[in-house]
Amino acid sequence: MVRTLVTGSAGRFGRSVVTALAEAGHEVIGVDTVPGTPADAAETLPADLTDLGEAFEVMTRFRPDAVVHLAAIATPFSRTDAFTFRVNTQLAFNVCEAACGVGAERVVVASSPTVIGYGAPGWKPSYLPIDEDHPVAPGNAYSLSKLVAEQVMTSFARRSPTRFAAVRPCFVVAPEEWAGAPTQSGHTIVERLDRSELAGTSLFNYVDARDASDLVLTLLDRLPELPSGEVFFASAADALAREPLAELLPRLNPATAGFAAGLTGSSPAFSSAKAGRLLGWQAKHSWRTEIGESR
Repeated sequence: MVRTLVTGSAGRFGRSVVTALAEAGHEVIGVDTVPGTPADAAETLPADLTDLGEAFEVMTRFRPDAVVHLAAIATPFSRTDAFTFRVNTQLAFNVCEAACGVGAERVVVASSPTVIGYGAPGWKPSYLPIDEDHPVAPGNAYSLSKLVAEQVMTSFARRSPTRFAAVRPCFVVAPEEWAGAPTQSGHTIVERLDRSELAGTSLFNYVDARDASDLVLTLLDRLPELPSGEVFFASAADALAREPLAELLPRLNPATAGFAAGLTGSSPAFSSAKAGRLLGWQAKHSWRTEIGESR
């Protein structure tokens, strides 16, 4: 049985990852500073992983085969910029350092599509849909911290036998949020659909937490076959919008006008083609089937 340690196991994404791993037969160790890790975890431990000593103590106690690093200040502007940057970058370094130090075989690090820079003043895409080759241009402390986390991951991938990858999950929608629970932005999914400006800044990206968890699980299984240090977007196969983005994006973000024309029908602004090509992964859930297009 694979022993997998999940940091941030009580978060909206972490809960789904823990459940997916447990259902796949992993022995899951949940680590979080707050309660809420699903009962599917074999064991849970509160720990401050921004302290390198605690990170090593956790890894030494459990000696995991694999690590999924999700712990972070999860949204921009929810804390001060200095705190967000310090916590997220320190977490990434400490977890990677400690995982390598105890000989973990595989590590998946959660990044963010915000590293692309959308929403920052003056930002415009180089092309649409956005994929992993698109230039990064972080526009705030949160997105900068996530880019640094990716760079920490690639640094360890170059010099360690541990296999690494990073996932950029789009706006994560937990299962209960389809039923009307508030999302990480504080709005419901229906509100984001009805008020285009709410999702427009993020180019209407989203992914069901179960689909993103499936990508993490797939990555853990396939990491030995992949070049270490790869980065993958996790996006739904459609946009979180009632209108085609070819019409909607130019109205809300004129800088996208020259590139949005190809986003016909329900096509999203982010591409997960790389995950499909290298891993055979594709998102299975859509807002259209989870809540219905009439709502």
